Amino acid sequence: MAGAYVRTAIMLALGCALAIAADALEPSGWVRAHATFYGGSDASGTMGGACGYGNLYAQGYGTRTTALSTALFSDGGACGQCYKVVCDRKTDKTWCKPGVSVTVTATNFCPPNWDLPSDKGGWCNPPRPHFDMAQPAWEKIGVYRGGIIPIIYQRVPCVKKGGVRFTISGHDYFELVLPTNVAAAGSIRAMDVRGSKSGDWMAMAHNWGANWHSLAYLNGQGLSFRVTITDGQTLVFSDVVPPSWRFGQTFSSNLQFK
Repeated sequence: MAGAYVRTAIMLALGCALAIAADALEPSGWVRAHATFYGGSDASGTMGGACGYGNLYAQGYGTRTTALSTALFSDGGACGQCYKVVCDRKTDKTWCKPGVSVTVTATNFCPPNWDLPSDKGGWCNPPRPHFDMAQPAWEKIGVYRGGIIPIIYQRVPCVKKGGVRFTISGHDYFELVLPTNVAAAGSIRAMDVRGSKSGDWMAMAHNWGANWHSLAYLNGQGLSFRVTITDGQTLVFSDVVPPSWRFGQTFSSNLQFK
């Protein structure tokens, strides 16, 4: 997040993976949709967004990102998921670039426009699956003047460098935790937190976008997180946050989903 003071906590050997329904995500079948673009040629207009990732450059998502329509966004449940996108030249040879694909991460929501029909401007209206991609990503597969292109897409495993990171915002009795740099399925199914003094695992609730929250008082405690992603893999990030943590800080682990 902008202005966040970043600290790195090295994971100890206590961090372990739990094999709970841990079938790694396999690429899905190909699905037809359409894609537009936004954010400008440098993608600066894509910062922030409905997933809460903030500065996408700083978070490592870069310009290969997309906003998803209601049909795909799942109230933030799709945040962090990765999609391989190809322009459908069988449908439109004029505006599709041949022989190329691009992989994008879901970082934003493309809201409906109820004032326009779904086939004439209301591209993100339900039940249409639609990608509003960062312009640099879109231009990898489409010709700028086309504006909107037919695509085929499939969900694919996310590939990340380094471990999962956790940003803690909020205030006393309200810890808002943002996991980022999540590989494999990319999106989170469940999170639990454990304080070094409290001892027991406590379930966290999905708040908004990619953010999860706890209503416990955890100040002055080292924190561990147990994270289950949407392909069923679970990892325990033991003592990833030291007792000296403060709101606004980000902590990196050395564990990553496969």
